[in-house]
Amino acid sequence: MRISTSKSEAMVLDRKKVECLLRVKEEILPQVEEFKYLGVLFTSGGRMEREIDRRIGVASAVMRTLHRSVVVKRELSRKAKLSIYRSIFVPTLTYGHELWVMTERTRSRVQAAEMSFLRRVAGLSLRDRDAPWTPPCEVFRACPSGRRPPGRPRTRWRDYVSRLAWERLGIPPDELEEVAGEREVWASLLRLLPPRPDPDK
Repeated sequence: MRISTSKSEAMVLDRKKVECLLRVKEEILPQVEEFKYLGVLFTSGGRMEREIDRRIGVASAVMRTLHRSVVVKRELSRKAKLSIYRSIFVPTLTYGHELWVMTERTRSRVQAAEMSFLRRVAGLSLRDRDAPWTPPCEVFRACPSGRRPPGRPRTRWRDYVSRLAWERLGIPPDELEEVAGEREVWASLLRLLPPRPDPDK
């Protein structure tokens, strides 16, 4: 068997960080904390939470892609939409699930992603449960009173969040409020972002 060192990496399965120098001829393979194999993310800690978060993120991207072309199409029957849900969304969400160790927390997150798609097929929203005068709705839709000072208007908090969500998560501004309402899906998308840099370094 021949090994291509340029395409090979070494990883130690251990909860503690262990240095392991794996040498192929005169070359030492780079040691990594994670790698993808056949579309599945493996980590040195042996835990699958990040892979589950990634699958939820990928499935959410599929849902956003299908939203305008399939989910909200009145010409399509609900039966046809559910068929697309079973043939596209579910396989995307559960790809590699044979390796998952399901806890109540991970099961809840996966179910939340599924319910997010099904709610859209049914034409429902989490906001339907909230009256328009509840505190979260009031904060998000608040319009401050008074006159604006002269000069260029400041960037609204909502516009700033919308721009970040579009640039880093690919969520269109007109869908941000709906996606953010799906707490488990939103949390999984945020976990895909790179960690915040340490200001002390």
